[in-house]
Amino acid sequence: MIELFRDVRINWLGKRKLFLAISGTVMLLGLISLVAKGGFKYGVDFKGGTIVQVRFKQKPDIEKIRQLLRESGAPDSQPQELAGRNDVLIELQGAKEDDASAGRSVIISALNKGFPGQFEVLSATSIGPKVGDDLKRQAVFATLYALGGILIYIAFRFEWIYGAAAVFAVFHDTLVTLGLFSIFNRDINLTVIAALLTLVGYSVNDTIVVFDRVRENLKIRRRDDLEKIMNDSINQTLSRTILTSGLTFLTVLALFVFGGEIINHFAFAMVIGIIVGTYSSIAIAAPLVLVYTNIRGRAVPQVAAPARAAVSKAPVSKAPVSKAPRPKRA
Repeated sequence: MIELFRDVRINWLGKRKLFLAISGTVMLLGLISLVAKGGFKYGVDFKGGTIVQVRFKQKPDIEKIRQLLRESGAPDSQPQELAGRNDVLIELQGAKEDDASAGRSVIISALNKGFPGQFEVLSATSIGPKVGDDLKRQAVFATLYALGGILIYIAFRFEWIYGAAAVFAVFHDTLVTLGLFSIFNRDINLTVIAALLTLVGYSVNDTIVVFDRVRENLKIRRRDDLEKIMNDSINQTLSRTILTSGLTFLTVLALFVFGGEIINHFAFAMVIGIIVGTYSSIAIAAPLVLVYTNIRGRAVPQVAAPARAAVSKAPVSKAPVSKAPRPKRA
């Protein structure tokens, strides 16, 4: 097994207050951005509308396309130039219930005014508002079902507090990622939900590796302090965490930089999610287990103390002690 770090002695749990403060700050900034913008910026998948991919004979002027669409009554359209050929992806949000495909006619009519005979339509997709609402609801349920399944699995494998800490860490990863989507004004569509569900499994995988090492060390070092055992467990699995997360991060970073506009939101969610998911396995999940264990450990003596005091004050009767007969010497 390849080891990047040997004999690491970083006091991760000693910095848990700093980690929790960083996470709280990022989530608070995301919440402020969300409130200021009036909610998430949903894509056509959830809001309804039309997506048209067009190929031009020559490199088109994106600003001219935007102006033509604005003049044709589509001010919310978002033309995006795709890498490679002279392709443009045009998103027109909003669709009427009776005719979801009306946006396709608006886009083609606008392009015919400025680029007559200079383009061809490669694909066109229209989604009605009712379908968009159904997709949004199903995406929320899919995420909640994934979190519930993780809670049951880890609670069965370890203890319920480990499952709760892992689910809270995944919930933290999701909130931070969505908050950054709001801060950077990015669309949330089906590909982003797919990325979030991927990150749920990825983050839990890292967390389980750390928890499994904690369980192994607890069996071997029963007299050691839990905080020391957790720190040692995190340090022992650090090489594995960095190797796995680092290689995956390089892959999704390449997708984000070179993948083009179509998967850009997906790649952005993966890049942010891998960083936050690796961070939460160390800085969120393990500290939550330690905090709960410390609170439970302090609560037990407070309840048991009066009982012990009552026992100590009770009179003790001295009964005659019978001595076992010594064996006779032969």
